[in-house]
Amino acid sequence: MITSTVRTLLPVASEKVWETVVSPGAYGWRTDLSKVEVLDETHFVEYTKSGYATSFVVTASVPYRQWELEMENTNIKGRWTGIFRPKEEETEIEFTESVSVKKFFLRPFAKSYLKKQQAMFLRDLTKALEP
Repeated sequence: MITSTVRTLLPVASEKVWETVVSPGAYGWRTDLSKVEVLDETHFVEYTKSGYATSFVVTASVPYRQWELEMENTNIKGRWTGIFRPKEEETEIEFTESVSVKKFFLRPFAKSYLKKQQAMFLRDLTKALEP
């Protein structure tokens, strides 16, 4: 299993960070997605700009504190965990992805791909939270 974690402090209250991250249907702030199909309260599918689909299942939700997802597509299967730590008017976030790569020839690139995706997610989130 390959794991990558990112942490940062956002100058925004945890409620706003939480609502932005855990609302898959409001994906417009994500530059990597073309659409999100919300199937029900715990299942959704994200589609990249090229139409590549990844399915998600919400496995834990503690409002303003923790959101966990199981994810799967044709290349990977794994878990995404978001930890939200309120600090007055700021929020410390820690996002961890742990994946198993299904295709052996993709394994050498998996860690760098995760890091790239996480950096893009943080960049998009930071921009979306700007006043």
